[in-house]
Amino acid sequence: MHSSAAPPSYDVLVVGGGIIGLVTAWRAAQHGLRTAVADPSPGGGAAHVAAGMLAAVTELQYGEQTLLDLNLASARRYPDFAEELSQATGLDLGYRRCGTLAVALDADDRAALRELHAFQRSLGLQAEWLSGRDCRRLEPMLAPGVRGGLRVDGDHQIDPRRLAKALLSAAQLAGVAFHRDPVERISVVRGMAAGAVLRGGTTICAGQVVLAAGSRSGTVEGLPEELLPPVRPVKGQVLRLRVPGALAPFLSRTVRAVVRGGHVYLVPRENGELVVGATSEELGWDTTVTAGGVYELLRDAHELVPGITELPLTETLAGLRPGSPDNAPMLGPTELPGLVLATGHHRNGVLLTPITGDVMAEVLTTGALPAGARAFSPARFSSRTLQEQPA
Repeated sequence: MHSSAAPPSYDVLVVGGGIIGLVTAWRAAQHGLRTAVADPSPGGGAAHVAAGMLAAVTELQYGEQTLLDLNLASARRYPDFAEELSQATGLDLGYRRCGTLAVALDADDRAALRELHAFQRSLGLQAEWLSGRDCRRLEPMLAPGVRGGLRVDGDHQIDPRRLAKALLSAAQLAGVAFHRDPVERISVVRGMAAGAVLRGGTTICAGQVVLAAGSRSGTVEGLPEELLPPVRPVKGQVLRLRVPGALAPFLSRTVRAVVRGGHVYLVPRENGELVVGATSEELGWDTTVTAGGVYELLRDAHELVPGITELPLTETLAGLRPGSPDNAPMLGPTELPGLVLATGHHRNGVLLTPITGDVMAEVLTTGALPAGARAFSPARFSSRTLQEQPA
């Protein structure tokens, strides 16, 4: 017997229930939009693996000045955002204003870090150069060979797992509906995105569809190939260790360095957890934790903080960051009416969560990108735009 009930209908359907999809749904619901999320396991995704560094300054890379403005704007929002989310849910997000220390272990690293410091200062960023002795005074567990470092008190941290749990709770409290069957395809009706069909045949109708499926955003069915966002998976392996009470405090702030050309960071949580990461590997959809990846992280972390070998290893994980061609997010309307993107955040997904929620709320209620986000429109990767680029 076939049901005659009409399919569920919403103002907004968010495809993807990671932190970006959840903050989008929460903000949309707060603006009075009937909102749903389609994801088999909301609250999962790349954030489950991420370390949660809010490092707009210490993660600055040459050529990313436009992205820096967005990162800094989101970092400024974080204290109020975290407070609002905690008040709404009663949950602790593990938000810490502990600062970050980036250090150099040899002369070449010291020279590179000095250059980065000059670049940061040319952009008006707050970063203080410290001698190796001053670095060890701040963090006594650092290796004796540390040659110098950058102290950035404005780069903070949050626990991404707690963040995801709180966003899921806030969305539910705001009235967001959750559909836990996988999305089979996005529905396109008369040249407009109109919802999605879930595995098993359930149809969901929506006035606007937000594609926020992380690294899988470019694989969704139902869209013309030229409209699929150019998102690729970037693998990262992460370790979690436990600091016994007798060794606390082990580190008082996030510590990061370049060792043998590879980046390593150690993020201490207030609950005694120490997160060590992260590799960056272009290996497609592989999420295998490898002996080589674990070895390299432990080896590099040991050179930075020798005492780390005394800590129990509690978890090894690999996740997939959603990378775009320029490693910046794609935010806003697409060439297909009704289809909006919130994906491609790469290594900045946790940092950009507050501003992404604000940007998407404005897009979904007004149809327009706010001025500060226009550089991240999906239009920069459209076939028409690419054809107009000079050779």
